[in-house]
Amino acid sequence: KSGSDVVALQEDLKTLGYFTYYRCTGYFGTVTKQSVLNYQRSRYLLADGIVGPVTRRALKTDMLIRTVKKYIGVPYVWGGTSPSGFDCSGLTHYVMLENEIAIPRTCADQYTKGTWISRSSLKPGDFVFFETYQAGASHVGIYLGNGQFIHASSGTGKVIISELSNSYYSAHYIGAKRMI
Repeated sequence: KSGSDVVALQEDLKTLGYFTYYRCTGYFGTVTKQSVLNYQRSRYLLADGIVGPVTRRALKTDMLIRTVKKYIGVPYVWGGTSPSGFDCSGLTHYVMLENEIAIPRTCADQYTKGTWISRSSLKPGDFVFFETYQAGASHVGIYLGNGQFIHASSGTGKVIISELSNSYYSAHYIGAKRMI
């Protein structure tokens, strides 16, 4: 196999530290396969060297989380949609687009997409939604694992990591969606 899909795979694996060849070749040979195997083993996935749906989702999720963490500390701006300032759904929209996934711009519209996930089934990359200043979904963040999520917080005025168990977020939590 070769082509732009392989280049994209190699670039993601390189970014995550698994593809160590000096350049992306676009050729799925032994080096790429070994990189995939190493990645799968590190993530406790079936290590078969094949980039199937489970491995593809794990890669997309790892890239999404790597991307969103770059914006920790960026100012909160109502209606903000760029690294100069984000609101909650501006952040989620922006980082998904950076990872070539199109979702709606607003929190309420994002809440209508994806697959419902129970709180006990949350995985990194899932979107967590809250009912805050108005009825319905009015705040969103990206779940990181270990009970934490990242979001653009109007309360602190910046992009931060918070605990789902925080009394405010726990009381206002209304659900989660899997977007990847």
